[in-house]
Amino acid sequence: MEPDESVNVLGTALQACGMDPVTGFFRDGHCNTCAADQGSHTVCAVMTAEFLAYSKYVGNDLSTPRPEFRFAGLKPGDSWCLCASRFLQAHDEGCAPKVSLAATHQRALDIVPLDVLQQHAA
Repeated sequence: MEPDESVNVLGTALQACGMDPVTGFFRDGHCNTCAADQGSHTVCAVMTAEFLAYSKYVGNDLSTPRPEFRFAGLKPGDSWCLCASRFLQAHDEGCAPKVSLAATHQRALDIVPLDVLQQHAA
């Protein structure tokens, strides 16, 4: 799995998204991606209680600890590489979290328009 070039939506070097907990498709703290990343985990989002509740409601429980996967569960304030389509869905439903543009991979733009990301810039 060769990662795509590490460039953010601003056209500069991709910044780290989150190291505690460690996020990213490659679990390297960055929203790097590759052809194998079917979910396009490319949007660096800052979790909110509202978004975590929404995500659980639509079937992706990010807040419940899963020790078998060494996953402590996310809480408000944690940064996490979200699937671009889930972010867009949350935007459309009015509960999208804030986004770190410098840590959001340019491949997110294949799914989410830049102006939508900018509306939620942290």
